[in-house]
Amino acid sequence: MDHEADLDPRYALSLDVGQALPDAIAETLRRLIEAGDPKPGDRLPTESELARKMKVARSSVRTALQKLEAQGAVEVRRGLGWFVRRQAAAASGSGHLFDPSGYRASELFELRIGLEGLAVSLAVQRATDGEIEDIAKANTEHQNAQDDPAELLRTDRDFHDRIVEASRNQLLIDTYQKLIIELDDWRYNSYGVPGVPIRSAREHAKVVRFLRSRDSGGARSAMNAHLQRLYDELADIREEPLDSTVTPGETEPDWHPIT
Repeated sequence: MDHEADLDPRYALSLDVGQALPDAIAETLRRLIEAGDPKPGDRLPTESELARKMKVARSSVRTALQKLEAQGAVEVRRGLGWFVRRQAAAASGSGHLFDPSGYRASELFELRIGLEGLAVSLAVQRATDGEIEDIAKANTEHQNAQDDPAELLRTDRDFHDRIVEASRNQLLIDTYQKLIIELDDWRYNSYGVPGVPIRSAREHAKVVRFLRSRDSGGARSAMNAHLQRLYDELADIREEPLDSTVTPGETEPDWHPIT
């Protein structure tokens, strides 16, 4: 391998005190885009290539790209990679959506549960058979990631992203993309807990079964149950016993009081 090819000063990071690494990566890439190199419509280096150039983990690069995607600077094309957007975000109206930074994790997660429950219910009605099989394949990749936190996060994001995209509701998609990147650090750390990866894949598989059977209520219930378990583990909610009397047919999440 030619390591000299990776030494490109354009990708040198300048990390301010207290600044998160993905934010520094995003700023560096945004500066290059604003300078016109790469130009609108150009394909960015792969996540692995950017990680080598910046000497950072691929998971940090992906989080940075997702932040830029939420801001409308870049877009991902399935199977092709990341590209500089040809059109500014403001033209689609997505630039006027809320800024999720500064909200409590529990607030973000409560909104996530509402969005993904609706998304999977819509996906049952709107996704093609091929899209549902792509969602299933994403979960297979998630299961095969085993104990690699970065790969678990990537495949988990792919699974949930595909479901949200299959909702065909652009406002839902834009809101979700802005919110979900704020939970990436928590999700990454959760994969270090024994049993979490395999449990995650099994719960995903339940969602897939309801998607395949075109059962909207079942899909929403399975998604709510999957996200409810994660919500219950957040540090900023009051710990209390869950209501064991809820029947399987009910789909409302068991909301927690905040501290």
